[in-house]
Amino acid sequence: MPFRIGHGFDSHRLAVGEGMRLGGVWIECEYRLVAHSDGDALIHALCDALLGAIAGGDIGRLFPDHDAAHKGQDSGVFLREVMCRVRAAGYAVGNADLTLVAQSPKMAPHAPAIVATLARELGVDASAVNFKAKTNEGMGHLGRKEGIAAYAVVLLQRVDPPPSV
Repeated sequence: MPFRIGHGFDSHRLAVGEGMRLGGVWIECEYRLVAHSDGDALIHALCDALLGAIAGGDIGRLFPDHDAAHKGQDSGVFLREVMCRVRAAGYAVGNADLTLVAQSPKMAPHAPAIVATLARELGVDASAVNFKAKTNEGMGHLGRKEGIAAYAVVLLQRVDPPPSV
């Protein structure tokens, strides 16, 4: 197949804290993410989208939250491993589109850094990565700042011959 599409989703609870990592970028704010790893929901959703496109399962199977080795882990490590699997399957990223749903923190100031970081990790030009953030307009658990949610869609292109890993 010359193209494959993957979709990913992740969510994490918020707690009072001193900041969080989203899209591989440290965001100083009054909250932290409650998670076994660093809780980077954007990268987790992106990993699931990439794995979905290659029929590779999900990050919970690769990096289970009951494994002490992943406690506090930088999610960039997960993304790098997933990208090794994408390349080994003979694919490269065509583009990625990510959406964060969070009442807080405000993400617009961080968008360029998130796009640059994710583009570098995916091995694509920044023009192939789109990031947008939405609030939940005060509705539900996301609107009450109890958590955040992230969605990702990726398009993979077949690479002939597959690059060496």
